[in-house]
Amino acid sequence: MGGILLLLGFEACGCVLADALFKRRAGVVRLWLGLTAGLLMMMWLPSLFAYALRFTAAAQYAALGTAALLAALARFFLTEKPDPLALEGEKKPFCGDMPAWLPIALVVPLLILSIYLQYTHTLREVDGALHVGQSTYGDLCLHLGIATGLQGSAYPPEYTLIQDVLLGYPFLMDALSASMIALGTDLAASFVIPGSLMMGLVYLGFVLFAWELTRSRAAVVVAYLLLFLNGGLGFFYVLDGVWQDSTLFQNVFTGYYAAPANMVENNIRWVNVICDMMIPQRTLLAGWTMVVPALYLLALAMRERSRRLYIVLGVLAGAMPMIHTHSFLALALISAGCLVWTLWHAPERKKALVDFAFYAGIAAALALPQVLTWSIPQTVGGSSLTGSLSLRFNWVNYDTSTGRLIDGYFWFWIKNIGPVYLLMVPAALLSKGWKRGLALGALFVYVAAEFIQFQPNPYDNNKLFYVAFLLMLPLVGSYLVALWNRLRGLPGRALLAAVFLAVSLTSGALSLAREAVSDYQLFSADEVEAAAYIRDELPADAVYLTGDQHNNLVAALAGRQIVCGTGSYLYYHGIDYQQAALDARRMLEAPAENLELFAQYGVDYVVIADSERYNYALDETYFAQNCTLVYEAGSVRIYAVDTQNDGNLQE
Repeated sequence: MGGILLLLGFEACGCVLADALFKRRAGVVRLWLGLTAGLLMMMWLPSLFAYALRFTAAAQYAALGTAALLAALARFFLTEKPDPLALEGEKKPFCGDMPAWLPIALVVPLLILSIYLQYTHTLREVDGALHVGQSTYGDLCLHLGIATGLQGSAYPPEYTLIQDVLLGYPFLMDALSASMIALGTDLAASFVIPGSLMMGLVYLGFVLFAWELTRSRAAVVVAYLLLFLNGGLGFFYVLDGVWQDSTLFQNVFTGYYAAPANMVENNIRWVNVICDMMIPQRTLLAGWTMVVPALYLLALAMRERSRRLYIVLGVLAGAMPMIHTHSFLALALISAGCLVWTLWHAPERKKALVDFAFYAGIAAALALPQVLTWSIPQTVGGSSLTGSLSLRFNWVNYDTSTGRLIDGYFWFWIKNIGPVYLLMVPAALLSKGWKRGLALGALFVYVAAEFIQFQPNPYDNNKLFYVAFLLMLPLVGSYLVALWNRLRGLPGRALLAAVFLAVSLTSGALSLAREAVSDYQLFSADEVEAAAYIRDELPADAVYLTGDQHNNLVAALAGRQIVCGTGSYLYYHGIDYQQAALDARRMLEAPAENLELFAQYGVDYVVIADSERYNYALDETYFAQNCTLVYEAGSVRIYAVDTQNDGNLQE
């Protein structure tokens, strides 16, 4: 309960802050930006205090006090002056000029689904075991390990998956959950509650952003559906297979990654943003929670030529690198495009240049320490970065083994994104004024992601593409509404629109349905009990020898240091883990011949469960005869390493 109250406290401070900074805006905008500001402060402030207080309850209280102080200062000194064009005493509707039914009708259904998916996909208890969904089976354990590993930790934090390596992965979303855990909130709730809140804010934020760009109810609805029910043309592959085998349709809902928005075997990689991005990839979810308001403020600042908005935007942008680096980079590229357009068209170029200089200067001052401390050492300085920061054309459609594209360039994008891909250019050309600056920024992102691979896994460039996609959809919605109006009186107009929407949305809808019924066990009841024993009964600074399975009970659930975790995480974070993985295998399989390694890595306990027995030629007899069994329940055994004065196992 304490963690929930902490979250509510930060959100209250954020709402007070936003109410002061954005006094002229509609109530729904202030509420959205206030809740966003509260989350931003809850992600950042506890970690700042953790440098002096470690990541403890004291750091959380100090952070909340600071948030309250910032809110009070904004209230007294930074409150936006009333709009000079507004009538005295005039009260705007809560949703401003946007019809109130629009955000309700769009946000509520997807939010209900998202809360359900957060619940079913995040450590749902079933007879003592912990279950997840299809999309979270692989990613969730990384985030669990960061959140549990931060408890009481010194700063800057290090990985629990490998020793003496700075945690360079954007960790602030998981730090927010860690703050809730530090004040007594259950692990699952600390993930589900903020995750659900952020999804709601992304949905609401996109509606507000799309309305700001279009002022059209139909355009907002179309853009919203095209974004959150995206999925491309993969369902045609399903239909083709069903003609040959009618049971294949059932496989969409029962197979592992057989849904039509994610069919690697058919080079369909443009996954549904809810299923495979927002639900499992918590850093992306936090990034979108911040980048949507950043784009909204950028659009307002360009339209109103408001230096105040550029300054606020600079603070928000500068806080983003360790929330989600890809969203920060995408925002930087979009802003560069907007700057180019503004300098080309602005009537007051000097003022525009100064405004952008304020924005860029503040953002750089806040972001550079993060980038230099965490991002660059991990990406540029990492030692296992095959293909990272290199030239690579056409995203995942390029086959490095043959040096050729897998599919034709345009066909690849059409079948992945759907017919909406063909509308991007005409939508950009139809837009006018400052909106063309946003379209140019989206083009900058697209080109950069098409030609540069920024991380070891080329697939991760989609986190850049999606921001450009998100930005362009309101413009596409406006174009489609204009096209609809031009076709007035044409027979079959409604049928044509229905076919377009069906082709565009079917793959995404099927993928969401598949995700809603997915269910996989991540940790057995025995593993859950063993993790609780490690967390509650054994020293917090102990080092554990385990297998390298991704669902590692010690690292994920207990948050304790292990010798080496899975390469599925470490390799793609640019970490040289091979020697540690080899040494861990030697200690598990031939402990008597590798006694010096136990001392080298400071191993205190050995944890043996089904994964260790299955994946290693385990010498469990040696541990049973030479170590002290401190825990045994079901399939899990924990041995304390007995040492002599030299730190080695007894022979």
